[in-house]
Amino acid sequence: MKVILDARTANDHFPGIGRYVASLARALMQRDEHPDVTLLVDPRAQSGHLALPRLPTLSCPASPFSLRQQWLVPYALRTARTHVYHSPYYLMPYWPGVPTVLTCYDIIPLLFPGYFTAWQRLVFRLTHQLALRAAEVVLAISQATQDDLVRYLRVAAHKVVVIPLAADEHFRPWSSGEIERVRRAYGLPARYVLYVGSNKPHKNLVRLVEAWAAVVGHQRDLSLVIAGPWDARYPHARHKAEELDLQGRVMFLGTVADEDLPGLYSGALCFVFPSLYEGFGLPVLEAMACGTPVACSNVASLPEVAGEAALLFDPQDVECIRDALMRLLGDVDLRNDFARRGRERAAVFSWQRTAAATVEQYVRLVRR
Repeated sequence: MKVILDARTANDHFPGIGRYVASLARALMQRDEHPDVTLLVDPRAQSGHLALPRLPTLSCPASPFSLRQQWLVPYALRTARTHVYHSPYYLMPYWPGVPTVLTCYDIIPLLFPGYFTAWQRLVFRLTHQLALRAAEVVLAISQATQDDLVRYLRVAAHKVVVIPLAADEHFRPWSSGEIERVRRAYGLPARYVLYVGSNKPHKNLVRLVEAWAAVVGHQRDLSLVIAGPWDARYPHARHKAEELDLQGRVMFLGTVADEDLPGLYSGALCFVFPSLYEGFGLPVLEAMACGTPVACSNVASLPEVAGEAALLFDPQDVECIRDALMRLLGDVDLRNDFARRGRERAAVFSWQRTAAATVEQYVRLVRR
């Protein structure tokens, strides 16, 4: 069985999808009985910080954003005598000519229309419908995503299979020496609360900063560290921190090297994730795997991922965010309890299980 896994999104422009592709490819390669996996790559693209495993590659000089992919990718698939084509992104060839698996993560533009123009919403809906029609099997990263696909895009429920993600193996509790190295490298304070993710509007960082303004009134030696790729179109959280005179109490790190993230998580007193919507919420699992107690939103997929291993709050209510942080910061025993529960919860998920479930869908598709 020859599987072509589309790896053209394994670059810095697609940090989340790229990590999914790299982690899945690595786990597929590590299986004792694995399919013949080839990575579809654009030779002109720069991979950036993402490292793909050493698997055979199929070259196709067309990005996911180009019209050329509509004929170049199907030609490459036919030439390679492909049994299964796996696209991790909805911008794909819509007549691939071979049995196709599509991975879907979320439908945020349809759930939060106010954050997008009418044109963006139309293109998102149309391209998703084309991709969903082209795929025989759709992989959803959570039950929440499957429910949204069925409800908003009218996908037949039997066509969608839920296969969750996992934290990579290098996310683990770090030693004090390793934590100190990362702390010095990024100029971190001794005591901090951590958020990791983008600054897109649905991440809800403005309310987080507002809640933090109330927290620091009681916790003077603490800082909030916000790490992750920064989109200049959404400066609102930074402006809110300036408005509330939180300079020095809120740090914006920008993108952090993947190899340093475990140290960043491990050194935090707790991890906070106030997102209004997540298809999965991988940073929650990463923090748990590093032994960091977690407080996160009680919406979408996050309760599904966190289980009973996180302190959940209403992300629409600034006081609820503040109260959750105050509870964790003020109770060492509670933090230790959630740290223990988090490590146990993170261990339930693994890329080996994700790869095994994905291969099962490849086999079912070929047999069908």
